[in-house]
Amino acid sequence: MVVKVGVAKLGNIASGVMAELLLDERADREDMQTFMATSGTKLEPADVDRVVSNLKAYKPDFCIVVSPNGVLPGPTGAREQLAAAGIPTIIITDDVTTKKEWEGVKADTKFGYIIMKADSMIGARREFLDPVEMADYNGNLVKVLALTCAFRKLQIALDKVIDQVKAGKKGTEIELPKIIMTTDKAVDGEFTNPYALAKARAAHEIAMAVAGQNVKGCFMTKEWEKYIPIVASAHEMMRCAADLCDQARELEKGGDSILRQPHKKDGMLVRKNKLVAKFE
Repeated sequence: MVVKVGVAKLGNIASGVMAELLLDERADREDMQTFMATSGTKLEPADVDRVVSNLKAYKPDFCIVVSPNGVLPGPTGAREQLAAAGIPTIIITDDVTTKKEWEGVKADTKFGYIIMKADSMIGARREFLDPVEMADYNGNLVKVLALTCAFRKLQIALDKVIDQVKAGKKGTEIELPKIIMTTDKAVDGEFTNPYALAKARAAHEIAMAVAGQNVKGCFMTKEWEKYIPIVASAHEMMRCAADLCDQARELEKGGDSILRQPHKKDGMLVRKNKLVAKFE
């Protein structure tokens, strides 16, 4: 069978840039297909309704809702509408600041969730953030989430849901992931060189800390002379985190120990740790 996966991208976090691509990296899987509907940069109710309408028309086996701050009215409305339509729904979001409200979402068994703690808020101050700075930040963040292997753990969790649908499970029979992507979870089992592991850990920890600086600069500091250096420093932190990831990757290359786990056409994951070698 072909599993139909719907993706609602509301606003932007780095995980949304890659969510469906991680499931079919060479665009040759025959066991699943994805359909993405996006609200663009906005999270307004009308934009969200348009996304949800398109996804319901697609009739997916399950949906992924990717957004910043998953307790905002837009993302909340989207997942509730999808659940009301009988579509199993997984929320992928950043480490939302409204912890009390998020605890209520986590307790709701209708939804799965993957909280990407290092997918940190951008420094969205006009005096600092132009389109080039925005793209550069997201490029560094994607690198951090990829090379610390937070993205791999996200992809494996979604693949497990696809496998359940292929096995015949439907609706409430499907076990949805409930994951908080900490540093330990991201790097677990990924590195053979201890220095590479240390650098990857440092990168993920720095990326998580970026959110606190950007929240301070965007919401807690009023004077422009003060908030510009704060958000600029947060972007410098993310650049350093990306550089540490490159260093970790090069150390693993030096030992010819990069773990590769591509999908076969039937969705099965194969693996190897040597570049010039056949898959297990």
